[in-house]
Order: sequence, then structure tokens, then C-alpha cells
Amino acid sequence: MLLKDKVCVVTGAASLRSIGYATAELFAEHGAKVVVVDLLMNEKVLGEIKASIESRLHRPVAIHGLRCDISKPEDCDAMARNVVELHGTIDCLVNSAGIVKSQSLLDVSPKDLDVMLDVNLKGAFYLCQSVLKVFVERRCGNIVNVSSLAAQRGGGLVGGPHYAASKGGVLSLTRSIAREFGALGIRANAICPAMIETPMLDGLPPERLRDILDAIPLKRTGTTRELAGACLFLASELSGFVTGATLDVNGGTHIH
Repeated sequence: MLLKDKVCVVTGAASLRSIGYATAELFAEHGAKVVVVDLLMNEKVLGEIKASIESRLHRPVAIHGLRCDISKPEDCDAMARNVVELHGTIDCLVNSAGIVKSQSLLDVSPKDLDVMLDVNLKGAFYLCQSVLKVFVERRCGNIVNVSSLAAQRGGGLVGGPHYAASKGGVLSLTRSIAREFGALGIRANAICPAMIETPMLDGLPPERLRDILDAIPLKRTGTTRELAGACLFLASELSGFVTGATLDVNGGTHIH
């Protein structure tokens, strides 16, 4: 087990079709003590997550759920304190919470921009701040931030320019954390996915999806479990000498 007894916080995990859920499931499979965090988290949602993971693994799992509005720094601090109260520490944060909206630049209103930045960039920033307070005291810890191909190519296959800008900020944030805190044994890396089978793809017209798939070298979409596998690699000691890196999980869509 790659994460045996590691305390791992996974955000954006309320939907069973999400990257966050798939990551929580895979981490639990590898022995982690998982805390799933989402704005929509409640006892019912947590029960569904726990039941789904236990059904797949055929054994009980240690998993807790916390509600958190990641756009509010006080919520993020409270979440981190609650995890420490539950488990005594935090070993890893996987930040996969996010929103997406497809708009042209001239159609993006100030409110649209604020909402996108509040969740995707400020939310990631506040979450990292909150767990880093724990990591600095312990002189170890690991952050995995889920960004997007949109941050690399300038605009996404699904999201608009405000989405791309928010995810570009996540890449810069991740590199800054890696550089500032590496001497303390703290690692931070980012993942840039594209065309993963999540609800973000639900609005694509079938003909548009076919055109996109035809341009992907692997000729298919990726699964949330495949993306979770990249999170597992970066969260575990398999990547012990990797920090400040960006890992592409896009089927070859963006080879650079």
C-alpha cells in the first residue's frame, strides 16, 4: 500500500463521477485515511461515497467528510483544524475542486470572472495556505493541485479564457510553493488533465466530442481513475524527488 496510514485531504469529491471521488477511492485502496471535502458535503453525500468505495474494495474504509467553502479562507482554516483534530496531522492535500464555464472573453462579466477566480484560484490558494500551516510545523507534507490543459494552451477544449486564467494561476502557485517550502521537506506538484470523463464533458455535443477525440493520439477520453493514478504517484514516495512539476494526463492532446 503506497499511502498506508497517511492522512489525505481530497477536495471536490461530492460527485461519484468526479476526479476527487476517484482519487479518494484509490487512496483508500492504498491504505490512506481519507477526508473528503466539498461545498456540498453532508451525511448523505458522505454515506454514498463511503458505500461506493466499500462496495468496490469489499472492506470497510476510514473516511470522513467535511463541508468547506474553499473561497473563504476561514472555512479552509477550520477544515484543516478539523482534520488535525480527527487524525492528529495532515500528510497530503489533493486539490481537485473546481468549476468550468465556456464563454468567449468578451462575454465574461465581472461576476463571471470573480466566481471563477474565487473557486479555482483563490480556493486553491486558501487551501494551500491552510495545510501549509500544518506542514511547516511538521517539516513535511505534500500538495497535488489539479490544474488543466487550458492553462498550458491558452483556453480549454471546454472552459473559457477566465477558466484558463484561473488554472494558469494554479500552476504558478504550485511552483511557488515548491520553491519556497522545498527546504522544509514539503513538495508541491500540479496535474494538467484534459478530456477526462467527468460531468464537465456532459455539455459537449456528440459531433464536437468526436472531432476532439479524433485529434487525441490515444483516440479516447480518459477515466477519472487514470487521473487518480497520477495523483497517487505524486502523493506517494514513488515521486519523492519530484516537486514543482506539471504532469500531463491528456492522452497526448498536448505534447510539448
